Amino acid sequence: MQKFLGLIILLAVAAATAFFMFGKDKVASFSSGSASTANLTLVTGKAGSEKINFLQSENVQRLLAKQGLRVDVRKSGSVEMVLETTSSGEDFLWPASQVNVEFFKKTGGSIQQSADVFNSPIVLYSWDIVTDALIKAGIVQHRDGVNYIIDLPKLLTLIMEKRQWKEINLPQLYGSMIIRTTDPSKSNSGSMFAALIANTLNGGEVVSTTSVSNVLPQVTDFYARLGYMEASSAVLFEKFLQQGVGAYPLIVGYENQLVEYSLMHKEHLDLLKSKVRVLYPVPTVWASHPLIALNEKGKKLLTALKSPEIQKLAWEEHGFRSGLLGVENDPSVLDVVGLPKTIDAVMPMPSAAVMKEITKQLSSL
Repeated sequence: MQKFLGLIILLAVAAATAFFMFGKDKVASFSSGSASTANLTLVTGKAGSEKINFLQSENVQRLLAKQGLRVDVRKSGSVEMVLETTSSGEDFLWPASQVNVEFFKKTGGSIQQSADVFNSPIVLYSWDIVTDALIKAGIVQHRDGVNYIIDLPKLLTLIMEKRQWKEINLPQLYGSMIIRTTDPSKSNSGSMFAALIANTLNGGEVVSTTSVSNVLPQVTDFYARLGYMEASSAVLFEKFLQQGVGAYPLIVGYENQLVEYSLMHKEHLDLLKSKVRVLYPVPTVWASHPLIALNEKGKKLLTALKSPEIQKLAWEEHGFRSGLLGVENDPSVLDVVGLPKTIDAVMPMPSAAVMKEITKQLSSL
């Protein structure tokens, strides 16, 4: 009996010791984690939809935490966020395009610091059958594994003349030729494509305050025919993939969107490679992604995002080309076909004054 009693006491002591040791470790670990989180500086702001997955990814959050930061971000259209007159106490705004930085200044916004974090060219997304038809029509050229829109004026002419898809040997597609884009009064991709159309119609020259009136009626007509336009490039890209070639034969987007989607949905990779095509306008326009720091916390985030480690991750996991010299963007590290190593043919954006006039006109549609 005493032996059993001694064994019970021994087991009880061992259990108590184990609970104390392991329980203490767990509590210490939990407290340490809480303290670590509590010690991070919370930075709040708005960003364009194309950057939300980047900011919310675990790897980016981990790298930002190493620099003492935690980010709380809300999605907002690039144009929309900088034209808002009310402040919600943000530490940063992260639109696309330097034009939107100028818009923000003109609305009375106060900027502590602003700089491009990375870049992404405006592209068109399409499907295999549409791209093949555009190649036969002499509008697209397949060169070194990349599809280039070598005759954007011809494509725009066909659209503005309301030519049918069947006229370029696509009888299975209904109605007139069209390129779907986001709402240019809210979203940067739609606004930048409007600028590219305006420049193209202006003989390939950047439109000015004196020449914009000559092309604005045609740009307005192009967008008026689109009907409802999404406010987000992310939503437009999702619908492009979900509803397919019949509903969305051609859309405007950012180069990084296909890269990011393919990495997040590897189960669809084979289908994407066989059906989806990236088309690069020649020339295109760069969508820079300038972060607007509104205070010291925003400045800390800007510095952190420009670190080589985060810049490398931005390309390899989200498809954003680096805004830093010396950081290489090698398409071979990505499991996506049809991306050029460099973007060589680029057209400047019109001035903020011209873009404001274009946006104002299109916002009335």
